[in-house]
Amino acid sequence: MSKRVQLVLLQDVNKLGKSGDVVDVAPGYARNYLIPKQFGTHVTPGILKQVERRREQERQRLAELKEQALGMKTAIEKVGNFTLSKQVGEGDAIFGTVTNQEVAEVIQQVTGHEVDRRGITLPEIRKTGTYKADVKLHPEVTAQVEIIVAATAS
Repeated sequence: MSKRVQLVLLQDVNKLGKSGDVVDVAPGYARNYLIPKQFGTHVTPGILKQVERRREQERQRLAELKEQALGMKTAIEKVGNFTLSKQVGEGDAIFGTVTNQEVAEVIQQVTGHEVDRRGITLPEIRKTGTYKADVKLHPEVTAQVEIIVAATAS
């Protein structure tokens, strides 16, 4: 049985690891595939320092993104509720539905913060009234907003 070789991945490799990971692979796999295609390089103390420095920079970048998301959450929740005007028929039933795009536009108009419409979770809205919606700002940060659906003034 031959000895395993340690490599640092320079790019993401499917079913092996992400860029910067230190992996143990078979010598032939390293020699014939990973190193010639520049997916990996041999482990040295200098390369390990570079990898650690890159990881630290990535951690700081992710922490900054989370801080921005927390700031947006407080700004959005400070407003409290957002009002959408819809055309209404009999029994306070609205024509059409309230979409994620409409909610994202209202949040941007009121707060000045741009929100991704795909991160908004709405209940089914068929009538005028007050509804709660979740706005995902970051994988770890979710803001809850109140949406008031009102009739348009005719």
